[in-house]
Amino acid sequence: MFLAIEASTRTMQAAAVLYTILWLFPLTAFPQVKPLKHIYVGVSSVSMGNIIIYVTKEAKLFEKYGLYADPVAMRGSGESSKAMIGGSIQIAPIATPTVINADLSGSDLVILGHTLPGVVHALIVKPEIKRVEDLKGKRIGVTTFGSLTDFLVRHILRKKGLNPDRDVALIQIGGDPERIAALKQGAIDAASLSFPGYGIAMKMGYSMLWDSAKEIEYPWIEITTRRAIIQRDRDLVMSYMKAHLEGTAVFKRDPEFGKRVIKKTLRVDDDELVRESYEIFSKAFLPTPYPNTKGMKTSFEYVAATRPEIWNHKPEEFTDRSFVEELDRTGFIKRLYEK
Repeated sequence: MFLAIEASTRTMQAAAVLYTILWLFPLTAFPQVKPLKHIYVGVSSVSMGNIIIYVTKEAKLFEKYGLYADPVAMRGSGESSKAMIGGSIQIAPIATPTVINADLSGSDLVILGHTLPGVVHALIVKPEIKRVEDLKGKRIGVTTFGSLTDFLVRHILRKKGLNPDRDVALIQIGGDPERIAALKQGAIDAASLSFPGYGIAMKMGYSMLWDSAKEIEYPWIEITTRRAIIQRDRDLVMSYMKAHLEGTAVFKRDPEFGKRVIKKTLRVDDDELVRESYEIFSKAFLPTPYPNTKGMKTSFEYVAATRPEIWNHKPEEFTDRSFVEELDRTGFIKRLYEK
């Protein structure tokens, strides 16, 4: 009984202390912490092109701007676009032709920026394939139909005189690691790969048939969302843009941090490949990634092969430059590189 009385006394004393604190310092005296807005960020492929999403996550920049962001690995832009239209993800890098095709079908996807001026991709082939003509009857691995790798292979094959629907067999095979494994196992004869994927494959004895950047003018790694999301919560989208652009600045300014994220995310232990990856992409990422409407001409040409009505539209209809424009005009981007 004595113990029960003692416990009751302690409880009353604690309550009295709490009451006194609340009386002296009302709740308004304490800073109010706003809850983080939860968003899902689609990652069309876990690759160097999308490394900024993971840099931003590791540097806790999403939290800095009021977001809790979950990166979700997807299998190409085709899957990402369906997930975004369905509401499963809010932001993702979706290939420009995929955005255009979706919008021509009635969707409201919109490109906020192109973060790379050109594509870092190559077609890697078995050593016995020496010329483009040697691809006839061969199996080429891409991510998914409608993805960037699918777009690149089809466009460049047509440019070089082959019909991608008749002369080759395009096979959907996940990300770069899966396509490299498929090459090694003999399941495919060629694969469209980003860096360091194609660097790894070449070290294994495979050959580069073409460097996609030299074959095609194509602004790369779009930041894409839906117009409905912008209308519903423009601040959320602006917060994402601030975090992503600061992530780009951190990646460019801090080589050691950037390389650690590359190693962790891509699971690459080869220091030389990590260094090369960092050097290529840290220079290439654009600090001020306006939508590249001029560079979208290639995407229009590609879409026109199946949807000629695209020529009744302008690139600006599929973009919204207002976010980058505001961050540029207000000096936000400039300040990121003054630190």
